[in-house]
Amino acid sequence: MEQRFAKISSNPLYNTQVAEVDGQIVGMIGMILGFHYEKNENYIRIVALVVDSKYRKNGIGDRLIQKAEEWAKEQEINKLVLNSGNRSERNDAHHFYTKRGFEGKAIGFYKVL
Repeated sequence: MEQRFAKISSNPLYNTQVAEVDGQIVGMIGMILGFHYEKNENYIRIVALVVDSKYRKNGIGDRLIQKAEEWAKEQEINKLVLNSGNRSERNDAHHFYTKRGFEGKAIGFYKVL
């Protein structure tokens, strides 16, 4: 993680925010500013969002999403995007996102080389 975060934190297209309770990190959101090929507007992609299971349902995820929205507005961007797996164990996460105004719009694919 040290190697990965060294690269991430030195790149201004990335933004990482953490949530703390009593000096302990209990959540984080990692974002990247992205550019479309097919249109002129940019977007913020949430690439990581996690809250310690002991601290969920306390508004921490909401506050982290708010941080993403604030960064997007600072960049004059009006769109947040994210991917979330389509496995049944992700149902709670999907509910969290849709409750906050995100729409399910795509199916993702990947190929390991």
